[in-house]
Amino acid sequence: MKAHKASLTNSLVLIIFGLWGYLDSEGAAITALIPVVLGVLILLMNKGLKNENKTISHIVVLLTVIVLGGLAMPLMRRLGENDIMGITRVGLMMGTSIFAIYTFVMSFIANRSK
Repeated sequence: MKAHKASLTNSLVLIIFGLWGYLDSEGAAITALIPVVLGVLILLMNKGLKNENKTISHIVVLLTVIVLGGLAMPLMRRLGENDIMGITRVGLMMGTSIFAIYTFVMSFIANRSK
């Protein structure tokens, strides 16, 4: 899979599942929308990824790593509460972020080899 497609998938998952998680939790803090905001930013940069803009690619990878790290605490909280749906939502967001990072790394390696 191309990096821009993996990033597009990741951004959509962050937006949809992030909003779902925010709306589903009682008294959710505004910080629950951070994955949504980062997903929107990543989505807005997708055209630059498709055009293979190196600067945009590096910014998107950085944002993806930030969102991945930021999802660690919500995952721990969901595990502590034994919230299966919450674990699934956060796990999917983390999984697509890991896959997007993997595709970026493979793309960077392939471009470096050329």
